[in-house]
Amino acid sequence: MPKSPSLFDFHLLLLFTIFSLAAADAIAAARPITQQFKEAPQFYNSEICPKIVGEDDESDNGTSIFLCSDQSVHVAMTLDSAYIRGSMAAVLSILQHSSCPQNIVFHFVASATANASFLHATISSSFPYLNFQVYSFDDSSVSRLISTSIRSALDCPLNYARSYLADLLPSCVRRIVYLDSDLVLVDDIAKLAATQLGDNSVLAAPEHCNANFTSYFTLTFWSSPTLSLTFANRKPCYFNTGVMVIDLDRWRRGDYTKKIEEWMEIQKRTRIYELGSLPPFLLVFAGNIVAVDHRWNQHGLGGDNFKGLCRDLHPGPVSLLHWSGKGKPWVRLDANRPCPLDALWAPYDLLRTPFALDS
Repeated sequence: MPKSPSLFDFHLLLLFTIFSLAAADAIAAARPITQQFKEAPQFYNSEICPKIVGEDDESDNGTSIFLCSDQSVHVAMTLDSAYIRGSMAAVLSILQHSSCPQNIVFHFVASATANASFLHATISSSFPYLNFQVYSFDDSSVSRLISTSIRSALDCPLNYARSYLADLLPSCVRRIVYLDSDLVLVDDIAKLAATQLGDNSVLAAPEHCNANFTSYFTLTFWSSPTLSLTFANRKPCYFNTGVMVIDLDRWRRGDYTKKIEEWMEIQKRTRIYELGSLPPFLLVFAGNIVAVDHRWNQHGLGGDNFKGLCRDLHPGPVSLLHWSGKGKPWVRLDANRPCPLDALWAPYDLLRTPFALDS
């Protein structure tokens, strides 16, 4: 007669199961990414587009003249395997709605630990004619400064790469449009890139002065006699850092990366905010930016940072749709639980499905 399993046997089985699941997770994490993307159509300049002088030449240090031209529209985005599907859709939307798509240069920032060759090859295969560079971002440069936030996805070091663009990109790149990966444009990006920054402003973005600005910082911050004076001579408003026009020359001269890092160091000692990479930008820039029309960042379509529930558009015209928040359109579409506005993202999705037929 077989012996009944003992409590010890059950414990061994449980441990074996736990270790097996952990091993499976590790293998899955190490497995090459299997997403494949379709090739996008090629887009051409209209007759009104300026010709980039010497676009096929190189400067003395080997940098492409095209890469450095002030007549190019320079777009910066982060690039990683988790969000690459969103990045591909964003790039397609930018090119499709641009009157001068061949004059756009993309500057992609990827983690130094990422598979850069895979990311580069993925972009190249879907956009063979794209003008782009991929820059390596050393996570360790910011990891020591990151404090935990209300959502773990916000703690990824690559989220902080926007603070280091002035150091990562060639010094000849003087102005950049920074965009998150969870958005699509339905208007010409050249209009946004042409935003006038005046004599002193470093960046421009849509402001939301009706938002409760005090909620972005803790009671510890507002009760401090010193810290609470940060905005004393400003009229600060919330702005979303997923869409910004940045003067990199002024950023470099003002050493704004160091200013942001100083606030992150204070946060490590005394918890003054809860929301990832946004609050340091607000601390440094809020009240001193150029306001852009709200049409250029219809944000919050991903819902809040906890449930990611569906949301409607803000009133007014739309030039850019932004799924900031927890819910991402490609995740909800794959789960067959899309929000109504996710249908506006779907036409830009280049993912090649197993049963898709190229036209």
